[in-house]
Amino acid sequence: MSQAVPQSEVFGEFPPEPLAPPVPRQSLPTEPLDERSIAAALVRMGVVGSQEKLRCEALDGGISSEIWRVDVPGRRLCLKRALPQLKVAQQWEAPTIRNHHEYAWFRIAGRICPEAVPRLIGQDSAHGLFVMEYLDPGMYPVWKNQLRDGQADPTIARAVGGRLAQIHARTAGDHEIARMFATDDSFYALRIEPYLIAPTRLHADLAAPLGRLAHATARTRRSLVHGDISPKNILIGRRGPIFLDAECAWYGDPAFDLAFCLNHLLLKCLWNKQAASRFLACFDRLAETYLELVEWEPREEIEKRAAHLLPALLLARIDGKSPVEYVSSEIDKGRVRRTARALLLSPVDRLYAVREAWSAGRIGM
Repeated sequence: MSQAVPQSEVFGEFPPEPLAPPVPRQSLPTEPLDERSIAAALVRMGVVGSQEKLRCEALDGGISSEIWRVDVPGRRLCLKRALPQLKVAQQWEAPTIRNHHEYAWFRIAGRICPEAVPRLIGQDSAHGLFVMEYLDPGMYPVWKNQLRDGQADPTIARAVGGRLAQIHARTAGDHEIARMFATDDSFYALRIEPYLIAPTRLHADLAAPLGRLAHATARTRRSLVHGDISPKNILIGRRGPIFLDAECAWYGDPAFDLAFCLNHLLLKCLWNKQAASRFLACFDRLAETYLELVEWEPREEIEKRAAHLLPALLLARIDGKSPVEYVSSEIDKGRVRRTARALLLSPVDRLYAVREAWSAGRIGM
């Protein structure tokens, strides 16, 4: 059994100056939301009048936030508030101030590419929540659901890679945005520890390579990172992909976003094996499109970091704190572990090499 790497050792002694939260963290309410408290919040934000009728419905699907659909006269809204304890089997806590940074990520990304984010309606920082437009799944299907059904369109993957690179490029080297998103605490709690440290509890011999990855990722600061670029957080609209759930927003290593999304395209090969070749085509298109647009640093450097992160993220979705629900058979889990372990012990620097190793590990499925 290995020891978890302390946060101070990952981020070092000199983290960037943190953004002062709008209210002390301990003052944020923790009682569950209900229709009355939601109505009060909407009145405080000036979204509705005190006499307006509304109807609220809690939405399923999220593990890290309370999400509500709110029907008010003439429109439908989505309200979101971060949870202090994530809804998973293991103990997993994270600062609720991340709700404030998620709202800020949407604002900045919306200035860069308005069609890539939902329209924001209002924010109640004192109560740790915000409101945005509700996007009907009938008109904005979730990319994960399309992939589940074998609808793996490389043009969508290209659009995802393009919009992601656009946001990274426009925020690269921006010291003010870096100051705003000095969210080391949240990113450690939501990504570094559960994805790069937690798997060492089952794979003690990988503590050194995973520890190096955690340290390198935490100390690389290039651009504004979303932190959860997953097909479940991408809606497909008429004008292209729309990114949701930016709770992990952080000014750091954009390679994390690239690797995080590519990881899901590899794992989907085990969910719908008949569509595996199409998922790999999406992998190629997304990676190629993204890397073609990298100008803020040498492309080979960010590709190397993404290629090193990918096997760690593969392993994390089996033996980390947030395993994917659709890789359930021990045979499939074993294939993921073997591929990930081999690449962590003998890293490759190119994304196509990770893809080839993954494909080779799937022979005979």
